[in-house]
Amino acid sequence: MPSLCKTCLTTFDQGPRCPSCRSPRIVSHDELFQLSIAHMDCDAFYASVEKRDNPDLAAKPVIIGGGRRGVVSTACYIARIRGVRSAMPMFKALKLCPDAVVIKPRMNVYAEVSRQIRAMMEELTPAIQPLSLDEAFLDLSGTEKLHGAPPAVMLARLFKRMHQELGITGSIGLSHNKFLAKVASDLEKPRGFSVIGQAETAAFLKDKPVRMIWGVGAASQESLERAGIRTFTDLLRWDRDDLFKRFGQMGDRLYHLARGQDHRSVNAREPIKSISNETTFGEDTGDRDILDGHIWRLSEKVADRAKAKELAGRVVTLKLKTDDFKTISRRHTLHDPTQLADVLYRAARALFDAVEQRGPYRLIGVGLSNLVDERQAGLAGDLLDPQAVTRSKAERATDAIRERFGKDAIKKGRALR
Repeated sequence: MPSLCKTCLTTFDQGPRCPSCRSPRIVSHDELFQLSIAHMDCDAFYASVEKRDNPDLAAKPVIIGGGRRGVVSTACYIARIRGVRSAMPMFKALKLCPDAVVIKPRMNVYAEVSRQIRAMMEELTPAIQPLSLDEAFLDLSGTEKLHGAPPAVMLARLFKRMHQELGITGSIGLSHNKFLAKVASDLEKPRGFSVIGQAETAAFLKDKPVRMIWGVGAASQESLERAGIRTFTDLLRWDRDDLFKRFGQMGDRLYHLARGQDHRSVNAREPIKSISNETTFGEDTGDRDILDGHIWRLSEKVADRAKAKELAGRVVTLKLKTDDFKTISRRHTLHDPTQLADVLYRAARALFDAVEQRGPYRLIGVGLSNLVDERQAGLAGDLLDPQAVTRSKAERATDAIRERFGKDAIKKGRALR
């Protein structure tokens, strides 16, 4: 059986240890050197960067997130063993792991490390579909002649280089399509390298729970269970038309995934669907002035990201979370797409004013979706608002000042509330 040493990258026939370096860190599979669709995922990325930059944290549980009232962005594996999970409220995480070191996210640092990893990936293939700062699909089809080694070897070489040069580890899933590559990457963490071959697909999926399907959350899982579907075997009993009638497009997708079929290509130009930003308060608040200031700051952050990506959006979304964790979401469709903070703020503020429940709130967020190229953005003219064009010009002038002198060079008064 073809085998690969993850330590020294030697290829050999199956054995308990590498014949070259005697390492037990090997991966063996009949189709190891035939597969080319991969999913890579860095191990506890934010926490790994923090431990790399501060060796004193190496043996300590580390949680990346806000204060006691925020949520966990990620946690190192020491904290995960204690039960800490991403998106968990911070107070719950600290009950499970009271000795954890809590660190506020340093997104600019993580983004820079992500760019370095992306540069390494681009040396292997142009077919990269990023999913987040630390996660991506790669298609290495047809690259063996170029690199003189099959995709499996190139992926192991990539992760060895990431560890040596950046101090970051990761896990790889290798298969014949994106769905199975993603499933494979979750099978062994950290520093995993898992393979699901074409010949074993049906047997592998047979009794696996449907919750392993990427995108099947709690609500979808509950809906499937009401229909008696808990495993892939349950799905195989359903006719394609019946699945579609019951679950719509998701039913058609489930029909194919149950058979290990996924025809989606690795799309290097996958469009961004939305841009959003939110903040969790240190203390619940219903103060309208404070909330107004946050709506402006969030609108400005979303607008900055839209401008940086040369995008505009037509749908503005407001998100609120009450003190009892109830989520309130409102949306408004604009007449013309926008990337202006002023337009975003006015739409989000109108949505906020229309919410009947007056708080207190623990979280507020602003989003922009239905994105298009910025050239399709409106000119901010409005017959009912003759000052809109003036405000648009002022915002563009503010952008120019901030670009030259820094983002804090000029602020609106409401941002200081």
